[in-house]
Amino acid sequence: MTLPMTVPAEGLPARVRIHEVGARDGLQNEKAVVPTEVKAEFIRRLAGAGLSTIEATSFVHPKWVPQLADAEQLFPLVRETGVRLPVLVPNERGLDRALALGAREVAVFASATESFAKANLNRTVDEALAMFEPVVTRAIEQGVGVRGYLSMCFGDPWEGPVPVEQVVRVTKALADMGCDELSLGDTIGVATPGHVGRLLTALNEAGVPTSRLAVHFHDTYGQALSNTLAALQHGVTTVDASAGGLGGCPYAKSATGNLATEDLVWMFQGLGIKTGVDLGLLTATSVWLAEQLGRPSPSRTVRALSHKD
Repeated sequence: MTLPMTVPAEGLPARVRIHEVGARDGLQNEKAVVPTEVKAEFIRRLAGAGLSTIEATSFVHPKWVPQLADAEQLFPLVRETGVRLPVLVPNERGLDRALALGAREVAVFASATESFAKANLNRTVDEALAMFEPVVTRAIEQGVGVRGYLSMCFGDPWEGPVPVEQVVRVTKALADMGCDELSLGDTIGVATPGHVGRLLTALNEAGVPTSRLAVHFHDTYGQALSNTLAALQHGVTTVDASAGGLGGCPYAKSATGNLATEDLVWMFQGLGIKTGVDLGLLTATSVWLAEQLGRPSPSRTVRALSHKD
């Protein structure tokens, strides 16, 4: 296929790394529990499509996220895939489980707002940060990379607009703790491009360089791609996305799916931005997974490329 036509735009990075979250953030929101072997095959197919970073699973208590209760069984099946396989760890127990299986990258999950910290972690923002500190410290001591997720960076379903300085404070705390990458989450999809630029500028002014930042947009109001473009114009080169547009947030009911990886790759191909991802293979992977789940993919690009007259 020769489309989209490549027309580069000035001021954008030549290459972007996609942090694929479908296998974790996407599947954790499925009502039905996906079989372990299907998850493993999904990860293998994503790797085969050229995704170099695939978030594999979450070492949380099965009571909280039963869809990912098979982390111990899944991770050994994909450990030798040859790509980066970060995993989510909520506390030291989760870190112990991940390290025991040979995980080399972990992520902690903080909130910019008190309401979501309470709903997601049953703690205040500062109590959650205190819980993460020994996790991050121990991981670094083991030579393991640590990503810090920050939810509700642009709006909260209970609190409404989130002050930029509030987001900066928590992001900086994670940075000072030692997280080498910080993913800014628009958990309910309410961000707009100007807001994205303002937050990134404020973080830079607070001493957090753009090189340590990633963005994680939801497409609730159809703004995910425009927000991504605003982040790229600011110099961001790591973007989270979910194959087929899977996922939302179990603790924020107004959150719809993540930005679809296929939609993102289509835009990047048109802009001449390299990702290393084969869009045809990725689309086929999402079509295959949609068949396993028994429903069509929400990704517009998947639907367009897989449509048969």
